[in-house]
Amino acid sequence: MKFNGIRIAALLLGATIAGGPALADELKVVEIKIENHTFQPSSVEVPANTLVKLLIENLDSTPEEFESYQLNREKIISGGETGTVYVGPLDPGTYPFFGEFNPDTAQGELIVK
Repeated sequence: MKFNGIRIAALLLGATIAGGPALADELKVVEIKIENHTFQPSSVEVPANTLVKLLIENLDSTPEEFESYQLNREKIISGGETGTVYVGPLDPGTYPFFGEFNPDTAQGELIVK
């Protein structure tokens, strides 16, 4: 009986893993750089109703905090490091973000279409 339970568990695990690529196809990866206290690019377009992975590389020597009230996200990224922020799935619209430590220069937007 134990052996059959192991077989069933293995089949369920295989079915779960087999569903993985379909989920991966729905993940949009976006690379953003922080340089001279600005986001580059400052405007990023992504598809609606899609999970988005933001890879934010801080090329400055000082930390920056990625923040967005509309996305309900904040993340401190040390100088020379890369941070990851997941958002979505999102409805169409424009979602501004900014650098908390340099709000006058570090401005950007996520445009969802």
